[in-house]
Amino acid sequence: MKTIEIIGYQRANLGKQASKNLRNEAQVPGVLYGGNKQVHFYTPMALLKNIVYTPQAHFISLNLEGTIYNCILQDIQFHPVSEVILHIDFLQVFEDKKIKMHIPTVLVGDAPGVVKGGNLAHKMKKLPVVAYPKDMPDQIQVDISTLDVGQMTRVSHLKTENYTILALPGTPVAMVETTRALRAGSTESEKSAKK
Repeated sequence: MKTIEIIGYQRANLGKQASKNLRNEAQVPGVLYGGNKQVHFYTPMALLKNIVYTPQAHFISLNLEGTIYNCILQDIQFHPVSEVILHIDFLQVFEDKKIKMHIPTVLVGDAPGVVKGGNLAHKMKKLPVVAYPKDMPDQIQVDISTLDVGQMTRVSHLKTENYTILALPGTPVAMVETTRALRAGSTESEKSAKK
């Protein structure tokens, strides 16, 4: 999985006013959890775009004044109106501890049902996954090459290697839905068959 470096700075003042001042300077206050102690930091808002505004999952190399922490994005808070990032939480990652991440699903192949006029619906764009960091996949491939109209691929159909998907086995990930035109066509062919 790709690692993105984020450069940050230790925070000395932790009050609300200090956080407000940081945001006014286009800095985002944050907290790093999971290690021996919580680490309070701030980072330029521009550096967070590559990990926040993307469907991809990433590991983060957080560089706080020369000290490197391997971590993942845990939580993010946005302003309800302006959508500006208000606060960010990272979780420190250790090779011997399993972590949970939301991993994007990628549809692979051409569904025969779509060729017949069905509508391909990508129901679960991300799935919760638990694994050791070295086993965490970049993406989960979903084979749709056998899906006909009305058929679906569920979580139980997905092949996993050294990781566990936390969604229920019956959860639909992708399906080929019947369109109105297809339904109308099948009704017409039924009528003509009866004549």
